[in-house]
Amino acid sequence: MTNFMPQSAMVLAAGLGTRMRPLTDDCPKPLIKVAGKAMIDYALDRFADAGVERAVVNVHYLADQVERHVEGRTTPEIIISDERDALLETGGGLKKARGLFRDGPIFCTNTDAIMIDSDGPDACSALASVWDSVQMDALLLLVPIERTSGYDGKGDFNRSVDGQIQLRKKDTAPFVFTGLQIISQELIDEGSEGAFSTRVLWERAASRGRLFGTIYDGDWLHVGDPDGFEKAERRLG
Repeated sequence: MTNFMPQSAMVLAAGLGTRMRPLTDDCPKPLIKVAGKAMIDYALDRFADAGVERAVVNVHYLADQVERHVEGRTTPEIIISDERDALLETGGGLKKARGLFRDGPIFCTNTDAIMIDSDGPDACSALASVWDSVQMDALLLLVPIERTSGYDGKGDFNRSVDGQIQLRKKDTAPFVFTGLQIISQELIDEGSEGAFSTRVLWERAASRGRLFGTIYDGDWLHVGDPDGFEKAERRLG
């Protein structure tokens, strides 16, 4: 275990939430309440508990609602990255927000998943305890498919014994990306201007042997569509 913990985080909250309709017709996906709590607050509370000092939240769809929701929050400090003019996808959102982070690697997370920690380390500590800037450009928190809820995909990554990961090449892969990662700001700098997926950065890191994953031993609830929402409500309600 190390004492390292990122002091900044990116919360990706700008998406259109089309798969969640009709729930997102009048409410941005990050503000949908699961068991009485907005999904963005599950992420922000996790960062606050981990001691993260600053969270950058990007906004696009129904941006005013998201801004109002987080404006009174002080732990962590909230900085808005405004993407009203153009939706930039995950990588482009990180690139636009680059100057808002404190020094060092950062956390980045989606808001459409909720993690339930086991008796082991919490999700942030599970990543921070194995992060190694010498070897890694990005470290992703992965979960075995069998510990997911609301997920109907075929897996995202394969993982070698040394922790290096590769995006799924065959029909299935055993591990799913939880949405939470640590990423170096130097890798973010390699992204182009405009809209692009974080996958571009992962592929670049993987080509250098610098994309790693660690396994989360809790449960992962994907809240990406109404079915996933109902399953999460039953689990947490």
